Amino acid sequence: MKISTSFIRAAFIGGMALLAACGPSNGGDKQATESAPAANAENSSAASSADVDPAAKSESKGVGKFTSVEIGAIDNAMADKGKGVFTAKCSACHQITDQKVVGPGLKGVTKRRTPEWIMNQITNPVEMEQKDPVGKALLAKYLTQMSFQNVSDDETRQILEYLRKNDQ
Repeated sequence: MKISTSFIRAAFIGGMALLAACGPSNGGDKQATESAPAANAENSSAASSADVDPAAKSESKGVGKFTSVEIGAIDNAMADKGKGVFTAKCSACHQITDQKVVGPGLKGVTKRRTPEWIMNQITNPVEMEQKDPVGKALLAKYLTQMSFQNVSDDETRQILEYLRKNDQ
């Protein structure tokens, strides 16, 4: 009977760890997850999530520190690094196809979103989903707050390059 109890305990702990990996950001900050509905009410002057099609192209740069991102030809070495970062920090919730996992599939994301928006979503997901109309619409559609994965600015740029290469 001890083996069964140990197995159940291990399965429960493993399941909780998986939920925590895709759950709220900011160290599980309860206020961050509870403030999203309040932010929607406070930002009534901004487009509501019901007014925005999250699949449509948007020229928004989003909310965050990335206001201007210079891109040129695809840097294959950077994209290869981005693939590793994506696999380690993003693939539990996202695929680079159009398949939904926890969050949306990312095929074509660089055709629909600006580089600044993508990088701000990666590094600032809670505020993006509270204040950015597209971020709000994505949260409303997928019903899951994207969690911050402690991705550095350099890693974020590498992920962007990987997504750009995928969308060629």
